[in-house]
Amino acid sequence: MPTKITLIIDNPADPAAFETAYAEIESLARTLPRLRRVEAAKVWPKEDGTPTPAHRTLDLYFDSYDDASAAVADPAAGAFFQRLVGTGVGFTGLFSDLAEG
Repeated sequence: MPTKITLIIDNPADPAAFETAYAEIESLARTLPRLRRVEAAKVWPKEDGTPTPAHRTLDLYFDSYDDASAAVADPAAGAFFQRLVGTGVGFTGLFSDLAEG
């Protein structure tokens, strides 16, 4: 079954500095083996001025759960996650089974 890894990236203390680092983070994500597609999004600000629930999402698509699991165990994932963690911004990662239809 096709699998998507979603990273929900928390709000950074310094959004401008994070955005500068993010270009490299996204580039490193694109080096993951067996990656089929990437969707990167920045969360819209809330209309009432309260903080957004997250700053960005990054969706990484693979043909299967096995491919996604192998990708996050690859040295390329080590560089990617190290750079993301190095920003000091927290994130949540989710593996999802993509329903076809």
